[in-house]
Amino acid sequence: MKRLLMIMAIGLSGCAERVTAPDPVYVEVKVPVQVPCEPGAIEAPAFAVDRLPIGSSIDKQMQALRAERHQRIGYEKELKAAVDSCRATAKPG
Repeated sequence: MKRLLMIMAIGLSGCAERVTAPDPVYVEVKVPVQVPCEPGAIEAPAFAVDRLPIGSSIDKQMQALRAERHQRIGYEKELKAAVDSCRATAKPG
């Protein structure tokens, strides 16, 4: 009986050992996050036809229309560049 008590005491003393928690393991997780693209304000130019006085000759009107066409092409290129820059930053990877 004494032996049985000794074995049980030794067995129970092994269970009384303090268990420590393992150290935390940090894992880096890369998650894409949406960020609003704000290219800034793109001001529309003062178009040539808008500055044309009423009653101008047909030559002056045609000259202003040709100038406005080039102004609009430049303005559209600025807008397209702003949209393309937002699309480029929105692509993952």
